[in-house]
Amino acid sequence: MNIKNKIQICNLLVETVKKDIKNIHIGVYPPDGRVRVATPLNTTDESLRLLIISKNHWIKKQQSKFSSQERQSKRDFISGESNYLFGKRYLLKVLITKTKPKLKIKNSVIELYVDKDVTVRAKEKLFDEFYRLELKKEVTPLIKKWEKKIGIKVSEFKIKKMKTKWGTCNANAKRIWLNLELAKKPLHCIEYVLVHEMIHFLAKGHNNKFKELINGYMPQWEHYKKELNSLPLGYNTWK
Repeated sequence: MNIKNKIQICNLLVETVKKDIKNIHIGVYPPDGRVRVATPLNTTDESLRLLIISKNHWIKKQQSKFSSQERQSKRDFISGESNYLFGKRYLLKVLITKTKPKLKIKNSVIELYVDKDVTVRAKEKLFDEFYRLELKKEVTPLIKKWEKKIGIKVSEFKIKKMKTKWGTCNANAKRIWLNLELAKKPLHCIEYVLVHEMIHFLAKGHNNKFKELINGYMPQWEHYKKELNSLPLGYNTWK
């Protein structure tokens, strides 16, 4: 049984989870410095409060790293702007057309075909759909690859914008959600997030079993995680 709650301590909003574990685990997570504490079921509220107070300096230090992390500038979707797909930089070239709006990759250029009166929001939606389709094309074969390696089945995966996570899953339903922002990141980072979520089908927490499994299937996962969390954050996604 897991007991979840949110409490305010030392000007910090802390997510707490009481579960059947022996030790307390404190985590500060990108991109916005979300604080999560997992504790044994018999941990008292006062013990938890004192622990957070004692770790306040460390938590603030971790959060400051995320707040100072490089972020992409606001996109107006005009010619000359940089956009990223799977870690590669592309220059945007806007071409005026009366035909149906579309995006096309040509060498190191993304060509955006739109009407001259199209809004910035409409251009953003075109990019979102473009990223969604490209990410789906890459993730689909990766799922098949890792289903065979891990020996599990993914019933469904979806892509959506998320404010605090690169990915999440419902282990019981064998369902995975990936952050749309991942389409901008290197493929090995995307693969790490996918494997991370798939292993949660076998180990629901970040316990010793989880670490043993991910170390076995993807020994370099910590390097990928560090790289992913150091890359620039999207302007519109996490601000």
